Amino acid sequence: MAIFVMAGSLFMLVAALGIVKLSDVYMRMHAITKASSLSIILFIVAMIIYLPGIDTVTGGVAIILFIIATAPVASHMIARVSQMLDIPMSKGEVMNEMDSRDSGE
Repeated sequence: MAIFVMAGSLFMLVAALGIVKLSDVYMRMHAITKASSLSIILFIVAMIIYLPGIDTVTGGVAIILFIIATAPVASHMIARVSQMLDIPMSKGEVMNEMDSRDSGE
């Protein structure tokens, strides 16, 4: 159980560092959705191991499924709104596949 808590804490730290250190909203969005989702899932697995009961397992699995279902959708919506508001990418980026101006049309 302690391994799951430590791993979850490590991934939450990575997510926090990603928000602080990464340069634009698109990279920050990636860091927060991937690392924090995995972190929360690891915390819930630790909770299920620590409190093994049908209510805990059912609730934990429901939360994990909810996170798996909603994190990609939220990430996609943040990216779409950022793109619609013309929030620029980092200067080092060479291609934006969502930008219709880059397609030559």
